[in-house]
Amino acid sequence: MSTTMKHSEERLMKVLLAPVISEKATMVAEKNEQVVFLVMPDATKPEIKAAVELLFKVQVESVQVANRLGKQKRTGKFNGRRNHTKRAFVCLKPGQEINFTEGA
Repeated sequence: MSTTMKHSEERLMKVLLAPVISEKATMVAEKNEQVVFLVMPDATKPEIKAAVELLFKVQVESVQVANRLGKQKRTGKFNGRRNHTKRAFVCLKPGQEINFTEGA
């Protein structure tokens, strides 16, 4: 039974929110052959793996996740907080590549 059959395709299409394009993400991509994605807060590692394999037609070796707390912000006398986010560091199998600049 493949991983895409365990999870509904509709759910997998919503798991990945956006690729993270930053200096750190670029450095990680070149050094460790990983790709960084912003994912839904309730996404699991198997769901993330299945979503990347389904959307980008690549083979995923492993997934690490990092929960980031939103920054505390203040406007006048009111304290607020930005939303918490979850990032997924997806390690691709050797020879696999995701190129985000193709469609541009």
